[in-house]
Amino acid sequence: MFRDRGVEIKTPEQIAVMRRAGVVVGETLEMLRAAVAPGVTTKQLDTLAEEHIRSRGATPNFLGYHGFPATICTSVNDEVVHGIPGDRVLHEGDLISIDCGAIVEGWHGDAALTVAVGHVEPELVELMRVCEEGMWRGLAAASLGGRVTDISNAIETYVCSQGDYGIVEDYVGHGIGSAMHMAPSVPNYGRPGKGPKLVEGLALAVEPMITMGTIDTRVLEDDWTVVTKDGAWSAHFEHSFTLMPGGAMILTALDGGAAKLAELGVPCAAS
Repeated sequence: MFRDRGVEIKTPEQIAVMRRAGVVVGETLEMLRAAVAPGVTTKQLDTLAEEHIRSRGATPNFLGYHGFPATICTSVNDEVVHGIPGDRVLHEGDLISIDCGAIVEGWHGDAALTVAVGHVEPELVELMRVCEEGMWRGLAAASLGGRVTDISNAIETYVCSQGDYGIVEDYVGHGIGSAMHMAPSVPNYGRPGKGPKLVEGLALAVEPMITMGTIDTRVLEDDWTVVTKDGAWSAHFEHSFTLMPGGAMILTALDGGAAKLAELGVPCAAS
């Protein structure tokens, strides 16, 4: 069933399968978070991710996507998104953003996090905190009958309240379901009350990317890796979610988002 300019509306049964895909993604990211350490290569992380996803009966959705050659995206320091895993060795003080997706029975999950490699400078810890909290503030702003940019505005409002961060505009969140990237786009900035209505059965991936500098980016010669033009370091967090009568269900959070949404005073549909 489709409405609102090609937006895909899922049945409860389809959402249940997306939840299964989301749990695989969430488990994989937590495993990778624990595996990040000085001396580890990004390719080693990619191998771990593929093995775990396939062991759960799921399929990596990044692998082969428009020719992407890996299971996860690994973006280090000034790399914002879409970094290709390889021989790069992680060093103490680095930041690594890991984007991961999986397919179960044709339905997609997609999430990302940024991890410190060993000890990092306090301003980088704060960068990660602001980005992750901004994502959650966006998720918490979603409610049935609202609009997509209610999420966008909540992210922007929070991030801007925390300091002089750049909110990347060229890369945004998206609808998700029978494909990884679908309508509608979910910007990380903008006025509330615009875009498609938030209805039961709509699933979205919310993913702010913020930097310590400007918002300007460029793509490296590999045609994938996006870096900041000024070399500023960045952070990226993402969850896929849907809305139910009982509240939000964070499809890629292992607890369905229950703990964090409760902290923010928002109902959660996680069982």
